[in-house]
Amino acid sequence: MEITSPDFKHNTMIPKKFTCQGEDMSPNLRIDDIPKKTESLVLIVDDPDATTGNWDHWLVYNILPTTSTVAEKTVPGLQCLNDFGRKEWGSPCPPSGTHRYFFKIYALDVMLPPLPNNARKKDLLAAMEGHILDKAELIGLYKKSNLIP
Repeated sequence: MEITSPDFKHNTMIPKKFTCQGEDMSPNLRIDDIPKKTESLVLIVDDPDATTGNWDHWLVYNILPTTSTVAEKTVPGLQCLNDFGRKEWGSPCPPSGTHRYFFKIYALDVMLPPLPNNARKKDLLAAMEGHILDKAELIGLYKKSNLIP
């Protein structure tokens, strides 16, 4: 399985458009080589370089296994609360330095039951346990610009 983006390559800078200094929207993603027995996909975007520990930006589950692209600004499935306290995409916005943003896609052998409205990543990971067929990740980088546009 593979996850890529036409907007940035693995381990390169995420364009400003997709950050808090731009249009604050999710980037285009492409998912390839999904295992045949996949019943659903899960997308987790997080930042392990946050000063408070791993920061969750987007948690989406029950994405249809026929999904090969996720267009910018779209939500391909159900969402859990991120560390911004909301269910929408949370743009990269590091307070200092360059941070890494991990876009992780998981293929599951089940469609997950709807999670509670206040579910967070720990709840999603618990529901996924024992059901992961494959996983892939894409890393994007971002550093806030101090220049005024």
